[in-house]
Amino acid sequence: MPPSNASQSSPGSPLGNRGFLGLLSYRILTILSYQIVAVTVGWHVYELTRDPFSLGLIGLAEVLPYFCTAPFAGYLVDHLPRRKLGLVACLGLAVTASILVAVASGWISTGSADAPRTWPIYMAIALTGVVRAFLGPVYNALFARVLPRDQFARGAGVGSVVFQLGLVLGPAIGGVLIGWAGKDVAYAMAMVLAVGAALAVGVLRVTEPPVLLQRAPVFASIREGLQFVFGHQILLGALALDMFAVLLGGAVSLLPAFITEILDYGPQGLGILRAMPALGAVTVGLWLARRPPTRNAGRLLLFAVAGFGLCIIGFGLSTHFWLSAFFLLCSGLCDGVSVVLRSTILQLATPDAMRGRVSSINGLFIGSSNELGAFYAGSMARLLGLVPAVVFGGFMTMAVVGATSRLAPRLRRLDLRDLH
Repeated sequence: MPPSNASQSSPGSPLGNRGFLGLLSYRILTILSYQIVAVTVGWHVYELTRDPFSLGLIGLAEVLPYFCTAPFAGYLVDHLPRRKLGLVACLGLAVTASILVAVASGWISTGSADAPRTWPIYMAIALTGVVRAFLGPVYNALFARVLPRDQFARGAGVGSVVFQLGLVLGPAIGGVLIGWAGKDVAYAMAMVLAVGAALAVGVLRVTEPPVLLQRAPVFASIREGLQFVFGHQILLGALALDMFAVLLGGAVSLLPAFITEILDYGPQGLGILRAMPALGAVTVGLWLARRPPTRNAGRLLLFAVAGFGLCIIGFGLSTHFWLSAFFLLCSGLCDGVSVVLRSTILQLATPDAMRGRVSSINGLFIGSSNELGAFYAGSMARLLGLVPAVVFGGFMTMAVVGATSRLAPRLRRLDLRDLH
């Protein structure tokens, strides 16, 4: 059942719900903190090593602990107070940023130019992977408690806008802070934002389901979530489509190398390029929040991911900064459609008692694909070179769309009204 404060909101206006606004504050502050760290770490590591493969290792350092933690994070979100778990996770982000402040300030040595020591940075990123495993499941579980079901589609659109807005502002702020004040100040800003997110979720007023005194065994509970997802063709198809598209078509992790070796810009340019995909997603998210898609949602999802692959190919072939920025902007437009549709499918198709576990599985599909994609991109860049690696990834993304259309016909024919 939706919480009592949600029922007072107009079905067409989720922004009239105070609980939802508090949840959005938690979401954007965590994203800003994470993104400032991400852009600063990428610049920091490449500055030390000048090796694209080292950028891929950033993703690997985060995804391994994330992958190991996520299934248990989903179980805990389904069985413990979600708001308190979110508060602890936010404080974990603050701890990670504080470690990186110490590294950037020289309190923890990174070696010399001839023999750089990047392991302290990778260790801090590994802690980020553990913490991040809780952030998405907490948000998705609380989302269904602060909004009634008939606001899910519009709420998913607004949530996508906030998410993408964080992806726009975070890298931009990080790039400006690196160029203006240095890496230590950028990391310190991320720490402050993480503390702000902890306060936002800590004071959130929401009716949570009662804590279960008799809990199902951990692994049996996790298996139940996996069986639900893998037995749901529409949900599984949407998650797999997004996962492989991000895994194979991601180019963001290589932006420090593109900026330095091909486009000849500084850290401010890196912030601009990292923000472009999210800017495109914000634009389309604002449109979809007002006009949420229902009919032909499956076909729209497939076309959006195919368009994403085409944009990545264009970015890989471009040698001009603003043309590259344009292709990344268009990739964000396509990705924004995918994010809204996938989020809506996830909320409509998932029972409330399983939201933590299903959200964690979604994180394994989507969240881990970003970091695995970074490792894949770094490895392919070493094998093929920067441009061939990105172009090849774009073509592979389009191939994934074709395979998904054939293997998941229910997703291809999806009308969102079928999930109500």
